[in-house]
Amino acid sequence: MERLSALGRGGRARRFEVPCTVEIERSAECLYAYAIPEGVELRPGDRVLVHGAPGHIGFGESTRFETRATVLRAGPLERAWTRFAAILELAELYHVGFEPEGAV
Repeated sequence: MERLSALGRGGRARRFEVPCTVEIERSAECLYAYAIPEGVELRPGDRVLVHGAPGHIGFGESTRFETRATVLRAGPLERAWTRFAAILELAELYHVGFEPEGAV
């Protein structure tokens, strides 16, 4: 595994390549794109860069293919910040989700 400097990312980060399955659908019923890195557990703050993914598929099409992805592991500071930000965002959802009808 290769080490690289990660200024602004809380110290040092690890970068490595893994196989990746990509599923994309664009239709009247669904619009989604999933990239599933294989053989690695993603943790808060980790980033995934998919190589060779198509930039566009036609309407009504669905595709699935195997490719490679680079996983950039988050350092301890970035991992802690991601967890903290997630808690704040969840609290915001609670606030918006339970407002009385007349409050809006």
